[in-house]
Amino acid sequence: MVARAADLILNANHVTAFTGAGISVESGIPPFRGENGLWSKYDPSFLEISFFHHHPKQSWKLIKEIFYDFFGKAEPNKAHFALAELEKLGLVKAVITQNIDNLHQEAGSKTVYEFHGNSQRLVCTKCGTYFDVKEIDLSAEIPRCKNCGGILKPDFIFFGEAIPEPARSRSFEEAETADVFLVIGTTGEIMPASLIPTEAKRNGAKIIEINTEPSNYTRTITDVFLKGKATEKMQELLNEIKLRL
Repeated sequence: MVARAADLILNANHVTAFTGAGISVESGIPPFRGENGLWSKYDPSFLEISFFHHHPKQSWKLIKEIFYDFFGKAEPNKAHFALAELEKLGLVKAVITQNIDNLHQEAGSKTVYEFHGNSQRLVCTKCGTYFDVKEIDLSAEIPRCKNCGGILKPDFIFFGEAIPEPARSRSFEEAETADVFLVIGTTGEIMPASLIPTEAKRNGAKIIEINTEPSNYTRTITDVFLKGKATEKMQELLNEIKLRL
């Protein structure tokens, strides 16, 4: 199956990768859903946009604890680096990610569409100025804008917010353009992101899926299913491709 996946990638005109929580699990970032997911430990209401606006101090306490104290230590793994290398080889044209951890960019991927935003940027809710998280003192109970004093918010989508542009439209454009979609570490449960691989299939793309267990895609749209950890299967796939170049 790895050889078949390599064939599809090497013979494609446009390969797009589509990643979810499963690619970052091996970097120490747990998924949100499932038995060991974050929502089994935390009430997700602190990430509802209306709650954030009315109770920013309570929201920020948990945001700091989860996304910066805990997730902030995460580093890219072999799967992230393998995707970046496939991009350098000219084989992967873009990465669409549902993740907010910035690990694709840290691994070296250049064309990344962040469907749900990025935790490493903050945006002022008053004047709209963006800041790198490293510029801001997160020890404050409520981090504030250096320019206007407004409350800062992580630049990822909260419950009740729209998918950011241009990431949304670019992602669906990739689903129209790609002839191979490499789906890694996502079960296809989160709308509307879950529609993207289905749209790619509808437009004629071949679907390669890497997941530890069958997903919503496996028996519906997947052409080649590589069952296993993202790090292992991506390394096998990269090695197979490099043998043929």
